[in-house]
Amino acid sequence: MDITIQNFETDLINASVEQPVLLDIWAPWCGPCKALTPVLEKIEVAYAGRFKLAKLNADEQPEISGQLSQMFGVRSIPFCVLFKGGQPVDGFVGALPEAQVREFLDRHVPSAEEVAADEDVAAAEELLAEGDADSALERLQEAVAIDPANDVARYDYLRALLTVGRVDDARRAFDPVASKVMLDARLAAAGHWLAACEKAASARSPEQLAAAIAASKRDFDARFELAQTHFAAQRFTQAMDELLEIVMRDKAWNGELARKTYVAILELMSKPAPKAEAAAPKGALELTGKVNTAPADPVIDQYRRKLSMALF
Repeated sequence: MDITIQNFETDLINASVEQPVLLDIWAPWCGPCKALTPVLEKIEVAYAGRFKLAKLNADEQPEISGQLSQMFGVRSIPFCVLFKGGQPVDGFVGALPEAQVREFLDRHVPSAEEVAADEDVAAAEELLAEGDADSALERLQEAVAIDPANDVARYDYLRALLTVGRVDDARRAFDPVASKVMLDARLAAAGHWLAACEKAASARSPEQLAAAIAASKRDFDARFELAQTHFAAQRFTQAMDELLEIVMRDKAWNGELARKTYVAILELMSKPAPKAEAAAPKGALELTGKVNTAPADPVIDQYRRKLSMALF
C-alpha cells in the first residue's frame, strides 16, 4: 500500500487505530531500501495480519517524510515508522536483518494468540446478535482460554454466561479478574450482575418483599433484594426503579451500593462506542480525527437523567 498526502489520514492514521501499520520510507535510488523491502514483505506475510505494511516514496512525498524525519531526528533512509492507535510510536533506520525487524515488531504488535482471541470475540458478538448464544459461548470460552488477560473477551463471556443463566460458570470466570473491578467499569458491572444472580436464588418472594416495603419505605434491605431479583431476571429498568428509591432517600446507604448497582446496570445496557479516528501527530499536515460515539439510547439517557436528579 502506497501512502500519499491524499490517503495519509485514512490509510495510515485511521487504519492504525484498528491495526498497527509499519510505514517504510524509501526512495528509488536507495540501495539499502531495495534490500529491506523483501524482508518486510516476507515478515508481513509471516505475521498473518498482526500488522499492515505501507510504503512511502520520500522523493514523491517530501512533506510527510520530512515531518516524520524531523519528529524522530532521522536524516537517512530506509526509515521505518510504526503507527499504532493513530500515532507514530517507534521506528528504526537502515536495512536491518530479519531477526532484528521481528524483534522490533514484537515489542509493539499483538501476538498471534491475541489476534486469534480478538477474532473469536468478534465472531462471538455476531453470533450473540443472531441469537446463537451456545455457539457464541464456545467462541468466547476459547478466546479467554487463549488469552486470559483479554478483559474484553472475558467481559463478553461473563455477559453471555449470565444472559443464559449459567451462574456457577460465570463465578468461575469472574473470580480470576475480581481484583480488577476498581479499574474496569465493565468487569465491575458484570460483578454486580453476578452478585444479583447469586442472591436471587435465595431471595424472598416478590409478595414478601412488597409487603416489607409497604410496611416501611425505608426498608432498604428489602428494596435492594427486590432490585436484585429484577436485575437477575434481566428486568433492568424495574431494578433501577427500585434502586433509585433507595438513592433518593439515602445516597450513602451501604457504601453507596444502590448507586453503584444502578450504574452497573447502565453500563451493561450501554453499547460500546465505535473506535475513534485518532488525530494525526502535530505538524505541518494538521490532520484532525473525528470523534465517534455510540448511538443514543432514549431509555439509558432517561435513567441517567433520573440518577443525576437524585444525586444532585
